[in-house]
Amino acid sequence: MKILGSEITPYKTYLNRRKFIKGSLASAMLATVTSSAFANHDSDLSIYTKNLNENDKLNSYEEITTYNNFYEFGTHKKHPHLNSGNFKPRPWTIKIDGLVKKPQTFDLEKILSNVTIEDRVYRLRCVEAWSMVIPWQGFQLSELIKMAEPLSSAKYVQFVTVFRPEEMPGQQKRTIIWPYREGLRMDEAMNPLTILATGLYGHEMPNQNGAPIRLVVPWKYGFKSIKSIVEIRFLDTQPETSWETLAPWEYGFYANVNPNVNHPRWSQGTERRIGEFKRRETLMFNGYEEEVAHLYKDLDLTKFY
Repeated sequence: MKILGSEITPYKTYLNRRKFIKGSLASAMLATVTSSAFANHDSDLSIYTKNLNENDKLNSYEEITTYNNFYEFGTHKKHPHLNSGNFKPRPWTIKIDGLVKKPQTFDLEKILSNVTIEDRVYRLRCVEAWSMVIPWQGFQLSELIKMAEPLSSAKYVQFVTVFRPEEMPGQQKRTIIWPYREGLRMDEAMNPLTILATGLYGHEMPNQNGAPIRLVVPWKYGFKSIKSIVEIRFLDTQPETSWETLAPWEYGFYANVNPNVNHPRWSQGTERRIGEFKRRETLMFNGYEEEVAHLYKDLDLTKFY
């Protein structure tokens, strides 16, 4: 049994989008306080766990917020948690441009006042063969795409991360070509599983997890889920993406979770869930095969990886 798109639970009533936009004092302090301050996450997990199968359980808030890939703050898994305290995620705007009828720059709060925030539990699978189960809050990317009214010639969507080396110390080093870029095919972007996440565990998105808004594409490896997005471009050709540009022999454009295609330096056949010791078999499309396999029925998945 998989976590199906049709089984997504509605976001808890008391966390309506107005409250979500404004946040609480605790949420505003999220980047600087320790995770032990949020010891009450266990008090109402039912809104997140009701559709989990017996093989999945939520990762703890501490695990989710202290073990991260976010090279803008450093290459070690602990660096984002330790180095992101000076990052300022408010105010925030997102520029929409390219092949659209309505190119514009949206204030994030305006976006959030016009979309439906939902609770979604998704697996996150990283190419280094580790994974988590995370309770996200966000909205379908398709809602924002519809606001932009793409032209029929728009076949791809490119995303760009903010560039603030004074606040993001990892950007002071040439680990990759900054700013970070990612992309999806239009049909991938419009899939109802694809969301723009603005929080997790009922809190606004922590800095180390991609504040204030990030992409979540649950059937792809984690590096596709670009963080701290400031620009979304609509294109008629496949866009350049950061890891594919840096190491095309290791990272393809699609980055679908496929246990049958190994990374050149390690196997993708098994994974280790953070918090567990025993490895588990990796599921095709990260367990979302039923919802997304049709998108790739005409592709050779060993070539288009």
